[in-house]
Amino acid sequence: MAVIFYLSSECDPLPELTAAVWDKALHFLEYAGLAVFLGRAFRGEGMAFRHAFLAAVGAASLYAASDETHQIWVQGRDAAVRDWLAGSLGAIGGAGVYVAAVRFAATRRSGGGRDSVLPD
Repeated sequence: MAVIFYLSSECDPLPELTAAVWDKALHFLEYAGLAVFLGRAFRGEGMAFRHAFLAAVGAASLYAASDETHQIWVQGRDAAVRDWLAGSLGAIGGAGVYVAAVRFAATRRSGGGRDSVLPD
């Protein structure tokens, strides 16, 4: 979150990257990554998968909104609803990938089906 805040504080962060990659894709990827970290943190605190998924998506989407709001005060930047939407979709994707990967790994370790591994 600190890295996102820092980059959002710059008027033109990573100009070589932003010139080559669609900015909505960058928003999607950064918030997908944040949602993976948040999902892992929430699971580490004992949340069920469903709750960890929802909490990760909600927290990352709220942070995306706060990031867009923050950019109102950064010279050369502005707030954009489409950037928030791209970040929120990334959060859904990242949290979903995290949950699916953990469930897949647990199923592979146990040698059984989904129901025998992760009841929540």
